[in-house]
Amino acid sequence: MTGEAVSQASKKLSQLGLRGRDGRDPVISGISVDSRTVKPGHLFAALPGSSMHGAEFIPYALRMDAAAVLTDRAGAEMAAGAFRGWDGAVIVAEDPRAALAGAAALWFETQPEHVVAVTGTSGKTSVATFTRQIWQALGHRAISLGTMGVEGDYHAKLTHTTPEPVTLHRVLSEAARTGVTHAAMEASSHGLDQRRLDGVRVEAGAFTNFSQDHLDYHAGFDEYFAAKALLFNHILEEGEAAVINIDSEHGRRMADIAKDRGLALTTVGTGGDAMLRILGQRYDATGQDLRFSVMGQAHMVRLHLIGGFQAENVLAAMGLAMASGDAAEAIIAALPELQTVRGRMQLAAQRDNGAAVFVDYAHKPGALIAALQSLRPHVMGRIIVVFGAGGDRDRGKRKLMGEAARQHADVVIVTDDNPRSEDPASIRAAIMEGAGPEATEIGDRAEAILRGVDALQPGDALLIAGKGHETGQVVGQDIYPFDDAEQASVAVAALDGRI
Repeated sequence: MTGEAVSQASKKLSQLGLRGRDGRDPVISGISVDSRTVKPGHLFAALPGSSMHGAEFIPYALRMDAAAVLTDRAGAEMAAGAFRGWDGAVIVAEDPRAALAGAAALWFETQPEHVVAVTGTSGKTSVATFTRQIWQALGHRAISLGTMGVEGDYHAKLTHTTPEPVTLHRVLSEAARTGVTHAAMEASSHGLDQRRLDGVRVEAGAFTNFSQDHLDYHAGFDEYFAAKALLFNHILEEGEAAVINIDSEHGRRMADIAKDRGLALTTVGTGGDAMLRILGQRYDATGQDLRFSVMGQAHMVRLHLIGGFQAENVLAAMGLAMASGDAAEAIIAALPELQTVRGRMQLAAQRDNGAAVFVDYAHKPGALIAALQSLRPHVMGRIIVVFGAGGDRDRGKRKLMGEAARQHADVVIVTDDNPRSEDPASIRAAIMEGAGPEATEIGDRAEAILRGVDALQPGDALLIAGKGHETGQVVGQDIYPFDDAEQASVAVAALDGRI
């Protein structure tokens, strides 16, 4: 739905917080960021991109009778010839993305009463989903938005973790109109950097953790961290709530940013100064018992979740639910009802000998380490891992992922992930450099999963990492049907004689 034109009562350009050159203020009938969806009377946002400038499509938008064009100085210069003789409005903004976000918010007007956002390298989907599940258990009509699309009491597909402003505000508005009062959304570094959340009234934000990712987009770690920090020093207003995991140096830095902004800070972690503090965890094959404290008061709950890190995600979700007005006691009572997010430490299949197969989205070095480390206490035998790395993405993490697997798993199988336009063999070679000579390389992902399942002995566990909830494998320009959980089930059924 990204870039889809919108249908709403017409508004003057000035009602959207914009005014054209020479004071032009036409009536706007819709907003588009995709020239193919422009209709007569639309405002077309021609934004700068990583590979091309949206101004390339301004001539087409004008031919479709756009009433106004929003762009930056470079875009205006590129389309100067097309604007000659056109009687519409040209809006030139220093930050057209922020201007578009503000205009989209004014266009759609409504959103759920309570909106929270979560950022961090890993855990965003789980925290947003757990927050939504808590709200629903307490009787609120709620949704979560992100990698999984829009789930809960209103459903929609999304093409980005944090969609562009027109889609984002449309979804929030439509959800609110169906009676949704609570929304938990993932705030990706791309979305924050590109101002997609500007204009959303966010009452609380959470920070999970920070490790290497998206360095194909961000110039370095400092820029990546700065993009995450925008949730706390730009999106959230003074006095709003921040829920921050302070177990790492980056978390403590983010907490300082939140305090400097004047946010109401709730800290999560294992240290004695954490307001929502993990006191102890006891693991078994189906979940964990969690002992934790809330502002110094001890509690204990049963979580049907695999992975020690899930406790941190649960407490972050609890912090967000508290920030939106729910009582701690009611939230704690709801925690045993939480269900694993699809593709996040998901139990996909189990062999007749008791060995389990898990599927997880871990596709970064830090996330893979966390997944393997947190699986270890649940497993009496060996951990086998099957994983790869995506093409056309951060190449520097491939060797690191191999090293992570070699150090934290007992049996390592390197396979293809989503190679995209790159040579799959070269991606695997980079991973094998870190995985070491004892690792096995099997390019075909289905065969790799089958081999991993076949190697399972009583007490062992297999982790299939990298793709999680995805149901397709991207090879070149094509997407082939592929679901890790489904492949695991098929492999187990075949090897155990169930089919």
